[in-house]
Amino acid sequence: MDGPRRERRSLLAVDLGLACNAVLAALKTSVGVLGNSPALLADGINSVSDVAYYLVVRVFMVMARKPADADHPYGHERLESIGALVVGSFVMATGLAVLATAGHRTWELLSGAASSAGANSWALWVALATIVVKLVLAAVTRRLSRLTGNPAVAALAYDHRNDVLAASAAALGIVLGRAGHAWVDPAAGAAVALVILRTGIGILRESATDLMGSQPGRELVDRMHEWIGSVRGVREVEEIRAHCFGPYLVLNVTIAVDGAISVAAGDRIADEVEAVLASRIELLRDVHVHYHPLGVAAAHAKSEASAGVERRQPARAP
Repeated sequence: MDGPRRERRSLLAVDLGLACNAVLAALKTSVGVLGNSPALLADGINSVSDVAYYLVVRVFMVMARKPADADHPYGHERLESIGALVVGSFVMATGLAVLATAGHRTWELLSGAASSAGANSWALWVALATIVVKLVLAAVTRRLSRLTGNPAVAALAYDHRNDVLAASAAALGIVLGRAGHAWVDPAAGAAVALVILRTGIGILRESATDLMGSQPGRELVDRMHEWIGSVRGVREVEEIRAHCFGPYLVLNVTIAVDGAISVAAGDRIADEVEAVLASRIELLRDVHVHYHPLGVAAAHAKSEASAGVERRQPARAP
C-alpha cells in the first residue's frame, strides 16, 4: 500500500472512532448520572478518555508523516508507536480512576452506608446501543489496522473490542441492579475498570516492543532465509537483523559466497539478494547486504574487502 493511501486509512480509523466516542461519551456520562447507573457512568468516563487520547493519536499520526531528514534518515514512523504508548498510558490511568470510584460505591452499598433504587431503563438502552456501535467500530478498525500495519490503529482496534466487553458488563450490572441487587451495578463498573486496565497493559506491551526494535516474527525470518538461500551464489545466510520503523523494515543481511569469485561477481550476488527481498517484502524500506568468502573469519574478510562490498538499496517512498 502506498504512503498517501495508508495515511488516509489510518486517519479514517482515528476520525471515525473520535466522532463515535464523542457522542457516546456525552450520552453515557449524562444518562449514567441522571439514570443513577455507576456502571454506565464508568463506561462514559472511559469514552471521555477515549476522546482525549484519540486526539493525541491523530496528532502523532500527522507528525509521523514527515519525510526523512538528516536527523531521522529512516523517517518518523516510530511516532506511531509513541502514539500507541500514549494511548496505553491514558487507558491505564482511566482504568485506575474508574476502579477506585466503582469500588468505593460498591462498598458503600454492601455495607449499608448508601442505598440505591436501581438504574433508569434508559441506562440499559444506552449500554446496549454502545455494544452495537463498538462491535461495528472494532470490525472496521481491525480491518484498517491490517491494511495499514499501523500500531496506533491496531491499539484503537483493541480498545474498541474491549469497550464491547465493558459495555456488556455495564448492561449486565444495570439489569441486575434493577432486579433488586443494587450493589451489582457499581460492581459491574469495577469489572469495566479491570477490562480497561487489561487493555492498557496490552497496548503498552506491544508499543514498547516495537520501540525496543524487536525482530520480525520467526515465520518471516525463516522465509527470508529461504529466499536469500535460493539466490545463485549464496553459500550461506549467516545473519539477518531487522529494524522496525512503524510498519517498515530496514534489513542488515550477512551472507557467505565462494572465496574464489571476483568482487564484481560478489557484488552481483548482493544485488540479486536485494532484488529478491525487495520483491517479496512489501514494506521494506532499505536493505544492506554484506558478503565475505565462505570459511574466512569476518574480521579477516573485512580487511580484504573493497569499499564496494557493502551494498545498500536506496530508500523507497512509503
